Amino acid sequence: RMFDVGGQRSERKKWIHCFEGATCIIFIAALSAYDMVLVEDDEVNRMHESLHLFNSICNHRYFATTSIVLFLNKKDVFLEKIKKAHLSICFPDYDGPNTYDDAGNYIKLQFLELNMRRDVKEIYSHMTCATDTENVKFVFD
Repeated sequence: RMFDVGGQRSERKKWIHCFEGATCIIFIAALSAYDMVLVEDDEVNRMHESLHLFNSICNHRYFATTSIVLFLNKKDVFLEKIKKAHLSICFPDYDGPNTYDDAGNYIKLQFLELNMRRDVKEIYSHMTCATDTENVKFVFD
């Protein structure tokens, strides 16, 4: 079975206990959201919110040994956006090149470093474009 538990904060409050014992979690975060804010709170950066949610799921006791497949999606939008808006908008400490590869890998690392159980939990990360069927097919094959 597969469930979509995304959406606004108010939709996330009480679903986590329903998934105790899951064997795998698919987590999708938009690479292109690094310079955007939440609809329901224009003070909160969308990438920071994704990192916060990922951290809470990744390190939750219900998912202590559950593998995670991390899709950093909208790589096509990110590729164009990163040429115009520096990653330091979201990550002030980032002083690397503002290129797709460097900035994308930095974002990926921010997610991977949140895993407090690296010895027992695997995170498989992929940069994707959900509208690119060949890209998505490659990931699932």
